[in-house]
Amino acid sequence: MANAAASIRVPASAENVWDLVGGFNSLPDWMPGVTTSELSEGGRLRSICLESGEVSVERLEYFDNLGFTYSYSITRGAFPVTDYFSIFTVQPDGENASIVEWSGEFTAKGVTTQEAEEIFLGFYEDSLESLKAKFV
Repeated sequence: MANAAASIRVPASAENVWDLVGGFNSLPDWMPGVTTSELSEGGRLRSICLESGEVSVERLEYFDNLGFTYSYSITRGAFPVTDYFSIFTVQPDGENASIVEWSGEFTAKGVTTQEAEEIFLGFYEDSLESLKAKFV
C-alpha cells in the first residue's frame, strides 16, 4: 500500500482553522481547483466538481468536531488510485497557531506506487499552502 503525508503550520488558532476546513462540504472555501461540493446520504457523501470538470465522490468515515479531525475514503475519483483512505487533522500549536496534517493510504492504479505518492504529496502540499494563505 502506498502513502503520502504533509503538514503545515498555520498562523491561526486551531478553532479558527477548523471553522474553515472542518465542514465536510467546505472544500470550495479553501481548496484550489474545487468549484463545488454537494452533500448526500445525510452529509456522509460529498461529490466534488473540479475545475477540470472531473467529479470525485468521497465518503465521510469518521468525524470528531471536538478533536478537529475527520477521515474519508474516495469511492469514485479522478486520481489513479484505489482503496484510498485519508485522515485530515488540525492540532493547536500555541494560542494563535495550528498544525494541519493530511495523510492518505492508497493503491496505485495505472501508475507506479512512487508516481501515485508524488501526485498526492504535491496535491496535499499545494492545498495546505492555499489554506495557510487564507490566514496570512
